[in-house]
Amino acid sequence: MTPAVPLVLLGLVDAAFSGFRAYAGRDARIRKHQGNLRAAGRGLAVGAALLLAPALAAALPLLTASDQGWTYAALAAGGWGYLLPLALYAAAVLLSLAAYFTLPFRASTLAMVIGLGPLTLLRPLAVAVACVGALLNGGGAPALLVGAVAGAAVLCVEPLVHRRWYSKVQ
Repeated sequence: MTPAVPLVLLGLVDAAFSGFRAYAGRDARIRKHQGNLRAAGRGLAVGAALLLAPALAAALPLLTASDQGWTYAALAAGGWGYLLPLALYAAAVLLSLAAYFTLPFRASTLAMVIGLGPLTLLRPLAVAVACVGALLNGGGAPALLVGAVAGAAVLCVEPLVHRRWYSKVQ
């Protein structure tokens, strides 16, 4: 089994959240459900386009390798090594989100401050750890290249969405 499907799904969910974060705080209205959905959709669209880069980065070594079986196995091993740290990070984010949505007001605010805030700041570190995981799990240079391109892609979604749609005061 290949880790590509869970990694793509994780990248797309992250892109939708990145779009939401780019919009967060821009609208003082109480009912801003439409704006939140629009921002998440924008992040999803930008993320889907940017995730083509790691797909191309994976296709390049596969198409040019003399031993495609070995290269595929190395990319798959690197993908699993890349997925593990990101899955742990995603689980922590989901736990914080669950606490935010289910706990009473004060406790949910605390969950936001000690959970989601710091976890957002730790995203680049999680991507770096995932790149190291891809390398250490036997992926070698091809998996590290794909992981670095994928990490750069997901980390660029929020700034691109912000710059394109939310940089000016509306």
